[in-house]
Amino acid sequence: MSVGMAAPRSVYACDPDRSRGRLFEEPPSRTRSPFRRDCDRVIHSTAFRRLMHKTQVFVSHEGDHYRTRLTHTLEVAQIARALARQLGLDEDLTETLALAHDLGHPPFGHAGERALDACLRAHGGFDHNAQTLRVVTALEHRYPDFDGLNLTWESLEGIVKHNGPLTGRDGTPIGRYLDHGIPAGISDYIRRYDLELWSFASLEAQVAAIADDIAYDAHDIDDGLRAGLFGVDDLKVMPLAADMIAEIARHYPGLDDIRRGAELVRELISYLIGAVISEAQRRLQAAMPKSVEDVRNYGEGLIAFPAAVAQAEAEIKAFLKLRMYRHPRVMRVMGDAEQILFDLFARYQKRPDDLPTEWLAPAGGASETETERARRIGNFIAGMTDRFAITEHQRLFDSTPDLR
Repeated sequence: MSVGMAAPRSVYACDPDRSRGRLFEEPPSRTRSPFRRDCDRVIHSTAFRRLMHKTQVFVSHEGDHYRTRLTHTLEVAQIARALARQLGLDEDLTETLALAHDLGHPPFGHAGERALDACLRAHGGFDHNAQTLRVVTALEHRYPDFDGLNLTWESLEGIVKHNGPLTGRDGTPIGRYLDHGIPAGISDYIRRYDLELWSFASLEAQVAAIADDIAYDAHDIDDGLRAGLFGVDDLKVMPLAADMIAEIARHYPGLDDIRRGAELVRELISYLIGAVISEAQRRLQAAMPKSVEDVRNYGEGLIAFPAAVAQAEAEIKAFLKLRMYRHPRVMRVMGDAEQILFDLFARYQKRPDDLPTEWLAPAGGASETETERARRIGNFIAGMTDRFAITEHQRLFDSTPDLR
């Protein structure tokens, strides 16, 4: 098969004509497959638009050229579609999951997630995957017959399980959920609509997950270079980057650092995509799944980096953690951002009338539990953009940190 040509649909791809359907039955679209319809609903959602003003690493007002949560999401979708096309998977479902994967992220990136998790620790904590599920099943109010977007079972499964199973067959939490249990947003929902937390998700979901890794490895290097947190030659401490930088120098001697960095990022994305395709094909050939159910029940993920590339990718993450995410400048801004959310959460708890009318307790709210009230406040804050959180803080407090 020539590079760039789409593979024929694989027997283990999700077939939109065999979708398990939606929680609320709807007439089929005359012009779109169920998965294409899901994708369009995500794109037209309010939560998707808000990603434009949510932090990836740098607060959105720090510069016009840094990634936001929206541009990150678009890059994930582009990489995910490329992988799906080569592996014969359903591109519409893959794109849906790539575009939806961060809908539940709060303002200020992972700093915001840490702050909300701390605020909600006594009420089940905060998990952005669980929040994404809340967004698409409850918090979007766009349709007359249901809350949320009423996505297909396959899309909901991929949102919840793209990083792997959450429980064992007996329902016992595993992995990252072993200590604190399944987040409330997920455990509550599966009582209504079983997403089979014990199984792996489709290959489309697995592709979206690894595309996320590829995208933020590459674009965080790009943003770190632009911000001056490190230089191109600093990346040579990683053998993979050193080899690529040397190859760029051979082809383009005397190239300026801006173009060297851009070429490195391009080469890195291409290399990682190629490595995933090769490893996926190897694993699929060994596993020989005949259906998407075989994929779900196989017992391990089938979309992954080869071992050597996984080690190189881990080195990239370690470098970025040390030189970017833990950089004093970034840590200072993110520390101030966390404080903004701590302040807002405490204020809304103490003075709930400061919330917008649509976020006040419903009529008869005296029966609302402390946990329900805290989660309602958490849902409101999680939906904020960076700039709205800052504006709200300025409205409610005498002094607001300058996140620069």
